[in-house]
Amino acid sequence: MKKTLLLFLVICASATVFSQNPSKKRQKPPIDYYKIISAARDTTFVDTTLSIKKKYKFNYLRKDNFELLQFSNVGQTYNSLAYSFDRLNLKPLFVAQSHHFNYKEIEDVNYYNVPTPLTELYFKTAYAQGQQMDAFFTVNTSPQFNFYIGYKGVRSLGKYQHILTSTGNFLFTSNYRTKNNRYVARAHVAAQDIFNQENGGLTDNSMQLFINDDPEFRDRGRLDVKFENAENKLEGLRFYGDHYYELLSKRDSTGYSVITIGNVLSYEDKYFRYNQSAPYAPFGPSYKTSNLETKTKLEDFNVKAYADFDNSLIGKITAWVGYNDFNYGYNSVLILDNERIPNRIKGNSIEAGGAYEKEYSGFKLSGKGAINVAGDFDGNFLQGAASYNLNEEYNAKASITVHSVAPNFNFLLNQSDYQNYNWKTELNNVKTQELKFEINTKKFGNASVSYIGIDDYAYFGIKVNDSTPSPIQDSERVDYLKIKAEKEFKFGVFALDNTLMYQQVLSGGNVFNVPQIITRNSLYYQDHWFKRALFMQTGVTFKYFTKYNMNAYDPVLAEFYVQNDQELGGFPLVDIFFNAKIRQTRIFFVYENFTSLFGGKNEYFAAPGQPYRDNVLRFGLVWNFFL
Repeated sequence: MKKTLLLFLVICASATVFSQNPSKKRQKPPIDYYKIISAARDTTFVDTTLSIKKKYKFNYLRKDNFELLQFSNVGQTYNSLAYSFDRLNLKPLFVAQSHHFNYKEIEDVNYYNVPTPLTELYFKTAYAQGQQMDAFFTVNTSPQFNFYIGYKGVRSLGKYQHILTSTGNFLFTSNYRTKNNRYVARAHVAAQDIFNQENGGLTDNSMQLFINDDPEFRDRGRLDVKFENAENKLEGLRFYGDHYYELLSKRDSTGYSVITIGNVLSYEDKYFRYNQSAPYAPFGPSYKTSNLETKTKLEDFNVKAYADFDNSLIGKITAWVGYNDFNYGYNSVLILDNERIPNRIKGNSIEAGGAYEKEYSGFKLSGKGAINVAGDFDGNFLQGAASYNLNEEYNAKASITVHSVAPNFNFLLNQSDYQNYNWKTELNNVKTQELKFEINTKKFGNASVSYIGIDDYAYFGIKVNDSTPSPIQDSERVDYLKIKAEKEFKFGVFALDNTLMYQQVLSGGNVFNVPQIITRNSLYYQDHWFKRALFMQTGVTFKYFTKYNMNAYDPVLAEFYVQNDQELGGFPLVDIFFNAKIRQTRIFFVYENFTSLFGGKNEYFAAPGQPYRDNVLRFGLVWNFFL
């Protein structure tokens, strides 16, 4: 990682020197010329403003984590307070999904188009002996070609024993278009690693000391943890390319008609490794008495060909066909007295799909669907949406989604040096149906209602007469209602920003646990100071969620599992913040979890046995350079 970071800095410095002409002073282009292009080809521009929404995104994930609950150290996992089912995959996902919050998937990668070189630096202090940094540099070497190079790294010792985290995300992207814009190509390389020491949480005795807020143990390093000899690591390397060419391009004052053909190619190599120097008895018997190690690997190759017909009267019609080849598993077969655990799930699949979009007088209709027509896994999805923009202040959208896909790979096959963590299952596809309605207004705020039904829901849970989690598929249907509302009130230089979520599990409540209410409220002051040279915000953020049977965390699987024995939550989270903007620099000071100064911590946990973060003062900044 150090070599990667050094290379990044050298390239930044070289490009900066190369791009500047000291003898000629140029006027800075407008900010909306600095374009960000998403994986779905939606375009926004670089935003250097300071708002309460920016404060919510000033964190390790660089996005609003309203629906997540952080563990005690930066770079650890998050417990989920609510669930979304937006990912429309046709094959199983990889293992250790709890470690994927900071893993950039293909759909998370952005591309850039900028008139002058652009650099962004993000920095924020960690909790003990560590920092977090996120930096990138992007430049157009010509109006047609752009490249981007970025690195995000975190290293933090943490306040409890044996929870060091060290993560790194290196990303290189490029995009090119011809002068007539008929041929467009883009590509990226992503190298990512997420390392965590694991301690299993606090011992029973230390748990009582923590709950009672014993003053002798406010130095959290003095609290005993269950073990100090385990670690895991998720690592991935991906190569991705996408290009298309306009076969027919007819545009005039009466309309347009465009036919495009394209191709997408990706290859990703991922592994997850769990190490422990000696077995931990509560995990059950083990095949080895020392140096336990399990390595799970996935090789994933995808190729897709597609064609678009985009017509001003008909709309945009897309059709595609794709091929996937996968190789998941372990190095050796496990032979037991009564069964044989294979070491691989290898195979391929062929998918076919289509999409449609049409926009007319404020109405927009869209739909897409795909199905595995051949191969080793069945899978399909169908999604339709209709939206209407009354004007710039009012927008409404309704959508319906039907999705069927196999459970993640570690539900189907898992191996470990711990005997209880070995299985080969035959599970049905998980079938999800979602009906969603959204309304966005500038005057009255935003609101959304989601109704989600899940058949053959797969989860990790503790079976009767067992002590470790294993895959379970529930025969009862899960019905889940989620209502979310957002509204900000402004009173001169004061503002009150509110987000409220109501959730209800109508059926399947023993296997699908969420808090009924989550709320976040920020009361703050903002104004320009020093003849508008500085814009500042200061205030307090209050977050609260009701008690519920919070999912527990298992370090061997690096997954959460359902438990119904312990209700946690119901504690307030209060942050006091001071933010400022000077030119293109946003500065953030935050005193996190202020209320933890005041007494008992009966429910102050991010998961059973895993304490939530203590109070701490943190500092950071986001700095953009336009050269």
